[in-house]
Amino acid sequence: MHNAVDMTPPPVLSDAVTIELNAVLVALTENQPLVLTLEDGTLLPSGPFATEHPTLQIGVRAWVERQTQHPLGYVEQLYTFADRNRPASDGQRRVVSISYLGLTRERLSAGARDPEWRSWYRYFPWEDWRSGPSPLVAETILPQLAAWADAVSDPVLQRERRQRIEVRFGDGTENWNEELILQRYELLYEAGLVPEARQATDRVVPATGTNGQLVPVPGMPMRHDHRRILATGIARLRAKIKYRPVFFELMPPEFTLLQLQRAIEALAGRAMHKQNFRRLIDQQGLVEPTGASTSETRGRPAKLFRFRREVVLERAVAGTKLPLSRPI
Repeated sequence: MHNAVDMTPPPVLSDAVTIELNAVLVALTENQPLVLTLEDGTLLPSGPFATEHPTLQIGVRAWVERQTQHPLGYVEQLYTFADRNRPASDGQRRVVSISYLGLTRERLSAGARDPEWRSWYRYFPWEDWRSGPSPLVAETILPQLAAWADAVSDPVLQRERRQRIEVRFGDGTENWNEELILQRYELLYEAGLVPEARQATDRVVPATGTNGQLVPVPGMPMRHDHRRILATGIARLRAKIKYRPVFFELMPPEFTLLQLQRAIEALAGRAMHKQNFRRLIDQQGLVEPTGASTSETRGRPAKLFRFRREVVLERAVAGTKLPLSRPI
């Protein structure tokens, strides 16, 4: 007996896959790194790729400016997310998300509610080490991760979990690598310590630790995998400012050296050695005085500087090294 031949036509790729564009748009105001969000901070700006756009980047600029009324400056592609747990709203098609990082000096009006700028430390509060090690890491995160590691009976898996915790979080006081923000978030997700892990339909969250049910750590969640995309953007920017001075894109035309230092610290989440920072800036000729001064909160008037654009182009190739402080 012959088996019946399935005459159902194969699915068309364009019907099975939806291309979505996401943007991590960063601004810097009052020493706070801000990200543009939608729907009360739960989403990054996103939209479908329109076939009439000749390139993806042109598509990003078009729908972001249309959706947010917000002009884009510097833009670079981040990463492509195509996990199986990224279904479209109809549950049938797979969503491939291409994300971009954009830097700008622009802000929406003070009365704007949506879109809204929010500090990225609202989403990742454990990443702010400007005033020293984050108490959240030592007091909340590490105990729960230790319970998660000890919850498995296999000694090999238990040791592997402990090693990953040590690499990503250290002991809460030292060995902190500010660029590992994505790896830290993904470990917290795997341990079931962020709300997004509990919302995933195909996700089995660890039941309990030694002290009972594991509790999500502080930090505002986002819908879908947008907090993971945001972590990817922050990690890229933190790494990039060490070899290319893209922070120029976030600064006003004129600024003091202290304002520049505080801006870089805000992005990196780490303090910097003041004298080493100023010596580095002077040695590399990144800025030049404007001849004007401004009065700061305390002390004598401070000199105003501006970036030397020709040096920006040179440093894009030569690179730079920022003197970030390490915990003592």
